[in-house]
Amino acid sequence: MTETTEKDRKNLKTRTKLVYAGRHPSEQHGFVNTPIYRGSTVLFPTFHDLVTRNAEFTYGTQGSPTTKALTDAWTELSGAAGTILAPTGLAAITLALLTAVKAGDHILVTDSIYRPSRIFCDTILARMGVETTYFDPWISHKVEHLIRPNTSVIFLETPGSQSFELPDVPAIAALARAKGVCVILDNTWATPLFFPPHERGADMAIEAGTKYLSGHSDLLLGLVSANAEWLGRLSATADAFAMCAGPEDVFLALRGLRTLELRLREAQRQALDIARWLEGRREVAAVLHPALPSCPGHALWKRDFSGSSGLFSVLLAPCSQRAVAAMLDGLELFGMGFSWGGFESLVIPFDCRSYRTATPWNPPGPALRFNIGLEDVEDLKADLDRGFERLRKAG
Repeated sequence: MTETTEKDRKNLKTRTKLVYAGRHPSEQHGFVNTPIYRGSTVLFPTFHDLVTRNAEFTYGTQGSPTTKALTDAWTELSGAAGTILAPTGLAAITLALLTAVKAGDHILVTDSIYRPSRIFCDTILARMGVETTYFDPWISHKVEHLIRPNTSVIFLETPGSQSFELPDVPAIAALARAKGVCVILDNTWATPLFFPPHERGADMAIEAGTKYLSGHSDLLLGLVSANAEWLGRLSATADAFAMCAGPEDVFLALRGLRTLELRLREAQRQALDIARWLEGRREVAAVLHPALPSCPGHALWKRDFSGSSGLFSVLLAPCSQRAVAAMLDGLELFGMGFSWGGFESLVIPFDCRSYRTATPWNPPGPALRFNIGLEDVEDLKADLDRGFERLRKAG
């Protein structure tokens, strides 16, 4: 068979692109998948090649055929100029921020940002002399009034991975570009399949490959894709830190890539089914799922997204922590853990009040975040139904 090129794949559907992007069997003796390349040292055939670094790969920290297969594929899928890998999602976030800031800068960060991102801004960046202002994720054109002469970055997450606000990314990106401000977007929830980050205005886009790219809760990985304006600086920063992902994790991410759309579509279907069912429960005050018409931000989701994933939150009616513990401790099909995007369903309680600073967080009762996995949806409902019975009895 003839291998497809990126140009050949321009008119193919995403599901087909995922099968072929970043894959070159002719370079691997006909084997379907790029193998795991482990190593630090790369040998050069001549003195000239060594001193001029005349090779595609020059040292282990700067990539291998395994990492190139993934970065090429992700660049194509995200509509970027290039992609850099990092060992974790948080490492990808810190890499993007350190690429764009310098001492004395000011950055704007949405108040619903992933909490570890917030901790990095409030500690490491603060020690570097970078000031962070958190802002209401619902404002769009008003962001312009927060931009200062030394503002270098607007850092967004869409949606917030606990409280699920959706900032207006295209509107904010247009304002930022007019002011010469870099837009960094954490796009992990939707992935480029459901939200094309660079088409929507992001200069750098972050994906925690630990989540849906992995799909199996067995690896740690981060990706930063960048447009042509920022790729050079991003690459130089990554090279200076020698921040590289492990070869086995990259290989597993490539495996996950091939089934990413199938898993995302099923996660979307199952999560919407559960979310609609939860909306009808008397124990539930609100369901925070952007694809539901009842959720604030639904109009933005409908305008900018082509799908939704398996992660959403629920605000319970007033009840005690003892009742929540009774519900969660007895669940058989929902594990309690701080990740998502895998094949298994998860639930965690959360409370934003201690760390939100620009906007109030005053839910009517306790809040739960669900990751809906690939179990049978009726089994999941039955498990939750028994959990709600325990919650009611505990009071």
